[in-house]
Amino acid sequence: MKLLMTADTVGGVWTYALDMASALQPHGVEFVLATMGDPMSPQQKRDAAACGNVTVRESRYKLEWMENPWEDVKRSGQWLLELEQEFSPDVVHLNGYAHAQLPFRAPVVVVAHSCVLSWWRAVKGEAAPASWDRYKAEIAAGLDAADVVVAPTQAMLDTLEENYGVTLRHKRVIHNGRDGSLYRPARKEQFVLTAGRLWDEAKNVTALQAIAPKLLWPICVAGEEKSPDGNGQQLKNGGVLPLGKLEPCELARWFTRADIYALPARYEPFGLSALEAALSGCALVLGDIPTLREVWGDAALFVPPNDAGAIAAQLQAIIADPQLRKRYAGRAMEHAQRYTLTRMADGYAGLYQQALRRRRAVEIEAAASESLPAPAQQIGG
Repeated sequence: MKLLMTADTVGGVWTYALDMASALQPHGVEFVLATMGDPMSPQQKRDAAACGNVTVRESRYKLEWMENPWEDVKRSGQWLLELEQEFSPDVVHLNGYAHAQLPFRAPVVVVAHSCVLSWWRAVKGEAAPASWDRYKAEIAAGLDAADVVVAPTQAMLDTLEENYGVTLRHKRVIHNGRDGSLYRPARKEQFVLTAGRLWDEAKNVTALQAIAPKLLWPICVAGEEKSPDGNGQQLKNGGVLPLGKLEPCELARWFTRADIYALPARYEPFGLSALEAALSGCALVLGDIPTLREVWGDAALFVPPNDAGAIAAQLQAIIADPQLRKRYAGRAMEHAQRYTLTRMADGYAGLYQQALRRRRAVEIEAAASESLPAPAQQIGG
């Protein structure tokens, strides 16, 4: 099987795309990876080249959630159609929405990693303003056109129907996964770690920054400060140690050392960093939101994202109690075994085959309908 997959080079979608390529290689799947957004970094180019089943086609087209993207979205759509013509994939796998409206010949799988409307409601506490109406219409049309829509949690899947006013005909939850061999617990050190895009209000790093002076342990913060549009989140001193943007192997070493991983997120459709921390033996303190509750159940401690006092109290409690940290680290590590690359790959491999069968059945039915003789016209009526 050959897939045409889109990916942006910012955030977790890139990690997801390469993990998919690695995990589906034993299934005989080849990938044409069409990148958009920022240029690939040297490390990303090396990582993609290391996958024997990946052909990369790189672009710098704006992504649909960026400012004034629609001319770029139109051009990138034409580019994707040309790539389909060139490579003849069996399935088109979009890690975005709007391009699902295009007249692809292959069945289209849309994977919902996040979206602006659900982000806005979770972070701002209100509906997105009218300036996002074009985005809403384009994403709704893409969801409606897709052969199947996938999300990493049921809660994320539900928000799509709620926010975009669509009824998804074919939908599926497939949890994300990570390679457990990349993350190993070791002797823990007395600090709290958090990781993510610092410019993204959803990660709620500012809450940790505010409470850091109250804690006995420092908080180490890994992540890029500048957003794609050039804005940023300046970290201040006072218990917070900025680590900057780290390559995955570097971040894995920090997970290994950290005793506690804090992610008091307001919005997180799955939370890949929490999974990596759990596989590294960290106790988890997470934002009390539906998606993270769905993923972690009783294997993590939860805090209200908008209550800095409650976040501080929970972190102080677990810092002061070694047995509590050990218990929750064990729970998290055991629970993390559910989210493997193998399980994720098996889910997608079955989904692709199902999408192909469904598309072929529709084509056969249409061809049969066209070959039937026209009904005879009755005389006198």
